[in-house]
Amino acid sequence: KRTTISMSVILNRTVRLRVGAGSAKPGPAIGQALGPLGLNMAEFCKQFNDATKGIDVNTPVPVVLSAFSNRTFTFVTKSPPTTWFLLKCAGLK
Repeated sequence: KRTTISMSVILNRTVRLRVGAGSAKPGPAIGQALGPLGLNMAEFCKQFNDATKGIDVNTPVPVVLSAFSNRTFTFVTKSPPTTWFLLKCAGLK
């Protein structure tokens, strides 16, 4: 499946977030990042939760979100931080 973006759509900003897998909800943490960009927080949360449904709930997942001038967005999820895995294996978290 190919996605094309019109040349008239300009990348406004790239935002880096860390959100718990499968537990994103429109709240202050996400709202402060996406609100000023005019993005639909509920839509991001729905798409993010669908994308992370195979990961343990509340595992911190880094996200790189690209916000475009027409109020659309794309995002890429990264692997959880190594420190989170180390703390989990050590039984500290």
